[in-house]
Amino acid sequence: MNIYVGNLAYSTTDDQLRSYFEEYGSVDSARVVMDRESGRSKGFGFVEMSNANEANAAIEALNGQEIGGRSLTVNEARPREERGPRRGGGGFGGGGFGGGDRGPRRPRY
Repeated sequence: MNIYVGNLAYSTTDDQLRSYFEEYGSVDSARVVMDRESGRSKGFGFVEMSNANEANAAIEALNGQEIGGRSLTVNEARPREERGPRRGGGGFGGGGFGGGDRGPRRPRY
């Protein structure tokens, strides 16, 4: 079972996250999600546990638990939603100059 863990302290490491859950059973993986740009934690992570009973026990015990001065949000992870292409930056049709039909041009005098 894939478990979402939110509201983590920004200093939390993968090993610390794993240790929170190992008390309740076997942990297949644990990772804190990091920002690509800054390399800093985004304050949430995911834990994978293969035994559903152990995973549910961990969710029950850790949801709302205060660790590192923050109250954790722990629940079964939902599947990632498909997102369209990212907008912004350069490229075509994004505002600015050019593009679009503005009608005939009049000469400037």
